[in-house]
Formats: sequence, C-alpha cells, structure tokens
Amino acid sequence: MADNLSKEDRSKNMKAIRSTNTKLENKVTTELWKRGIRFRRNVKSLKGKPDIAIKKYKVVIFIDSCFWHNCQLHGNLPKTNQEYWIPKLARNKERDKAVNEYYTSIGWNILRVWQHELKNNFDETINAIQLFINEAKDKDD
Repeated sequence: MADNLSKEDRSKNMKAIRSTNTKLENKVTTELWKRGIRFRRNVKSLKGKPDIAIKKYKVVIFIDSCFWHNCQLHGNLPKTNQEYWIPKLARNKERDKAVNEYYTSIGWNILRVWQHELKNNFDETINAIQLFINEAKDKDD
C-alpha cells in the first residue's frame, strides 16, 4: 500500500519526531528534579543512551514510548509500508533486550518505564521511579 503523504511531507513528519527531550521525558525529569533527585539525561557514553542516568549509584532509566518500543498493550503497527515498520520495530525491541542484558550483566540497576504507565498514573509512576532510585542508593551505601 502506498504512503498517503508525499516523500517531502513524510520526511518533514519523521524529522519532527525527537528521540530526546520529548514532552514526556521533560515532564518526568522536571518532577524528579523537584524532588531533589540529581541525574544526567541522555548520556551518550552509556550503552543505549539512557533517558536518565545516575552513574554514582549505577542507575539507568529508559522511558519507552508505546509505539517505538512496540508495547504489548498499545503498540500499533502502521498500516502503510509494513515491509519497513515490522523489521524496524522488531530491531528496536531486540536492541532494548540487549541493553537490558548488558546492564544486568555488569551489575547496574535498570528500569524501563512505559509511556502508558506515566499517562495512566503519573504520580504513582514517579513515586515508583523515586523508590527504585532510593533502593539503588541504599544498595550502594
């Protein structure tokens, strides 16, 4: 099935999709910062470029969108250009799995938070992230 946008319009649309500093990521990091949690964002030197990283406590947190990370509940497959999208989303999922295994193997604390968890209950999810970080700190002390 052909794309319903021109090549130029599709290119413009795809260029507008950001991988860092998304609205959801900004909302999460702003709230964590207000709570006194200090971290670095999108650390290029760490595998997978985690959204939030605290090297001191060996903590990495990824905020995964339901579309790009192929959520079982909300991930939907585009109806056009499936020859591209099916392998693309499968590669993303495999990459996530490899990153998880890497951090687990070197003894880091890794947390993946789904977009829908934040949208369904933001405060509860932020509390869970804060608890995860505090537990990692306690392990380190």
